[in-house]
Parts: sequence; C-alpha cells; structure tokens
Amino acid sequence: MGVRLAKNLIGSQYAVDHVEVTEEGRQRLKDETGLECVDADTAYPTADVVLMAVPDNLIGRISAGFVDKLKPGACIMVLDAAAPHAGQMPDRSDIAVFATHPCHPPLFRNDIGEDVQADYFGGEAADQNIVCGLLRGTEDHYVLCEDIARTIFAPVMKAHRCTIEQLAILEPALSETIGATLALALRDAADMAVAKGVPKEAAMDFIIGHLGIELAIAFDQFDGVFSDGAIHAIDQAKQVIFQENWLERIFEPEAVLTSVKEICGIS
Repeated sequence: MGVRLAKNLIGSQYAVDHVEVTEEGRQRLKDETGLECVDADTAYPTADVVLMAVPDNLIGRISAGFVDKLKPGACIMVLDAAAPHAGQMPDRSDIAVFATHPCHPPLFRNDIGEDVQADYFGGEAADQNIVCGLLRGTEDHYVLCEDIARTIFAPVMKAHRCTIEQLAILEPALSETIGATLALALRDAADMAVAKGVPKEAAMDFIIGHLGIELAIAFDQFDGVFSDGAIHAIDQAKQVIFQENWLERIFEPEAVLTSVKEICGIS
C-alpha cells in the first residue's frame, strides 16, 4: 500500500517525506518510484500529517512510538477504521486522528475501457468513491485529510463523511464479514458444481454472468424482478444457508467492536 499511495502522491501539491523501516521496503520504493526514504526522526517533527500505510495490528504500537515527536496540531491518518474504533490510537489531545478507506471501483459503471475494467482495486484508471471519518481534530483537519485521501485514491468521485463507528460497520462488518464471506461461498458453490460434473468454464461463465443481473436487480440498477422460480429457490435456500437473526448479530455494536479488536490483535 505504501508504494501504491506514494505513486499517487508524486506530482501532487503535497511535499512527502517517505519513511520505511526495512531495507527491503526502501529498495522497493526506490525501484518502483525512484523515491528515496528519509530518517524517521527527520520526518516526524515537521509533519502536518502522518499517513500510516501499515497493517492494522501494528498501528497502535507504531503510532505510540512516534506520537511524542509530532508537533501540536499534526494529524495521524490511517487507512482503516479498525485501530481508531478499537481504541488503539495514541491518547494525545492535540493530535488529530483521521481514517479513510476506498469503496473500490463500482461494479456498475459506464467507463468500460480495458484499463478501467482491469482496475478492480482503484487508484489507477477507474473512478471510485471513498469514505472518511474524523476520530479527533478540527474541521480544518478533516478538509485537509479528505483532500489527501482524494489524492492517494484518485481518481475519486464522492467522499462520504461517516463517523469512525460507521466506518467500522462498513469494514469489516459489511464488506468483509458478510461481503467477502459470501463471495468465497459463491466460489465454493461454483467449485461444487464443477465437482458434480459441470465443465469448469461453463460453471464460471454461468455464475459470473448471472451475478451481474442478480446484483443489478438486488441493488436497483436494473428494472427487472426475479422470476417466480428464483423467488421460490431463494426462500427455500435462506432456511438452509442462514441462521436466524444472522444480520442483527453481525451488526450488533459489540460484535463490530470485537471484530476490530481481533483485527488489531487485541484478545
């Protein structure tokens, strides 16, 4: 992520001091961008914003190691709500904390050039939306950090402002606990069809094609309805696949908090 974001900051209005603790990381940054890293003790004291492109379970420990070096009014910017929502950010009242995350390019879009279609992650060719939240700080901090978020995830269409708790509901609860789990369940189902004798290419073409129209109907992108047969199959399948009140249990605030704590390595 550090290299990906560094590339998008090149040529922006922001002066960036790149910090990397490993020689391998410093060399990779140089090889892929031509950029040189600076010493951490040089970068932190003058930084207006510290953008942390590190794993969630390291944010608390790493930020605790440099927060005392930051000037009053500086901001720590992270790429996920897990650490802020789990209480892992340094407790220094004169330091702002901002979280952002990409929505990734929308499934339903009209810009169908090959480079756009291949940009599933975003931040390269395809437009995407982002979400942003301010845990602590001023409105000026929010405005500055949203602009940085738009830069690192460019090209950006909309920046949705949410609370940190709402960001945690979006990820992990909505996008990973449910979205990624169901995506892998779909792949497992396709593999089962292959195991039952369906040619693999036919199974993959069939499910991916059907998902396009099924998601379009479910998310009001297409003026169509599921057939009577499909509705019957859905009603029967829900009783087999899903436990009672599964959505309520996943989105219960304590469940979301437990999930982000586990992501951050808090037992």
